[in-house]
Amino acid sequence: MNRVLADTSVWIDFFNNRDLPHVQTLQYHLSNSIVCSCPPVVQEVLQGINKDIEYNNVKDAILTLEIFVADPLKAAVESAEIYRYLRKRGITIRKPNDCLIAWYAIQNQVKLFHVDSDFRLIANHTSLELL
Repeated sequence: MNRVLADTSVWIDFFNNRDLPHVQTLQYHLSNSIVCSCPPVVQEVLQGINKDIEYNNVKDAILTLEIFVADPLKAAVESAEIYRYLRKRGITIRKPNDCLIAWYAIQNQVKLFHVDSDFRLIANHTSLELL
């Protein structure tokens, strides 16, 4: 079964019940693929939730996914290398956490599902594969 890493940009619309094509695509993958996450996505999704009940429900749901874990120092250094590599080519990624999320996808050899233009920039210059 295919594994897909879903970015925060997709989860936010999903958990807000927005009727958008990428939300429908995520719903498809939740039934037909293994949808994965990583610590920075978990953090970004959870930190944006105000209500305690909603926070607990989303936390319970997202923690049922396969969560990629890695040595934090290795992840920090290697995602910084992605950021620096792109900067040297005149490309500035707006949110450095996107380099970390991309790093998790690259390391685990999964496609990244997103609605964030920075990931296209990263994919154009690295081995990141996008859905």
